[in-house]
Amino acid sequence: MNLDHVNENNFLLFAAKHYDNPQCHNTEEFYDDLKRFKYVKRLFIKFLEYNELRERLILNHITILYNIFGETTTELLFFKLEGYHELLKPFLVLLNRMPDKIFCNGTMIYSTDIKMNPDIIEALRKI
Repeated sequence: MNLDHVNENNFLLFAAKHYDNPQCHNTEEFYDDLKRFKYVKRLFIKFLEYNELRERLILNHITILYNIFGETTTELLFFKLEGYHELLKPFLVLLNRMPDKIFCNGTMIYSTDIKMNPDIIEALRKI
């Protein structure tokens, strides 16, 4: 199985290969850490539906993901948050983690092609 880039077939193996949490004692904790991707997605959905942005919570989840998955977090985020890249990009720019290009779902995505949500930009400027 090819683990160079994440896809639907290798997501768990790709994540496990890059997982580095010395405090993790069992697979349940690994799966709990994976849930952070879902949490970020839920927070983005809540923002789109109710215009309620919990920017600090999103930043905390993303920071923890980078601490345990390292640089591959960017690829994992883009894969798991497909359709929400415009919401994700301002957070990655703020954290200085936005690459010029990223390979996602078999295609190359260029940073310049992703617009940034102006409401999120405004909220992050206040931090």
